[in-house]
Amino acid sequence: MRYLITICLAVMALLTFGCSDAASSTRSEKAIATWTPKLQKSLAAKDLTLGSPIFLRITKTQSVDDQRGYLEAFVQNTAGKYVPFKRWEVCYYSGALGPKLKQGDGQSPEGFYFVTPARMNPNSSYHLSFNLGYPNAFDRAHGRTGDFLMVHGKCVSIGCYAMTDAGVEEIYTLVDAAHAGGQSVVRVHAFPFPMTDANLDAFADNPNAAFWENLQEGWDWFETRKRPPNVTVTDKHYVFGELPQ
Repeated sequence: MRYLITICLAVMALLTFGCSDAASSTRSEKAIATWTPKLQKSLAAKDLTLGSPIFLRITKTQSVDDQRGYLEAFVQNTAGKYVPFKRWEVCYYSGALGPKLKQGDGQSPEGFYFVTPARMNPNSSYHLSFNLGYPNAFDRAHGRTGDFLMVHGKCVSIGCYAMTDAGVEEIYTLVDAAHAGGQSVVRVHAFPFPMTDANLDAFADNPNAAFWENLQEGWDWFETRKRPPNVTVTDKHYVFGELPQ
């Protein structure tokens, strides 16, 4: 019954405008006003500052045995490293583990995306949202299709990552502050699970194993250097390097 209700509600929304439609922006203004002082206090306790560059990372699950997914926020410190700030449990994502391949397949995407100020949606019918920018260059190189893939509120979705309303308010405020602080691109990396060797071994027989090995390169780049990589695409393959100064 839960899945039937979820699908019906999400399809009704998609018939209007993907994961969003027009509404008052007052909701975002209230959310930002509410969460700004809370975030300032929480960040200050970790010697971090609201408005500093941030990096977001999504995992659909944790392992074969742990199906919980999380969105994690990392904030740049004074040494230039991105350190863990907070994580929120993903309320709902749709589809199975694996990338989104085509419009209507119900899959939440996996890969390397980014959010610009223009991709922020204060008028979402899913409370608040921001667009991940699917399809990216890699997706297009592989002929993948789809649009309006978001991180948003509520707990229903087809192809998006749904957080709780309170969760998306806090995340939205964090991203908005980073944009206001001068970060034009907030990178959002989406994975099926933490890209450890153990997890990859557990899914070695999965048809997506080779794709996930490529994703692991980007995961390891961040884990090693504590800053997100510059992501490009060569020969239909993700390539990682230093961000331009």
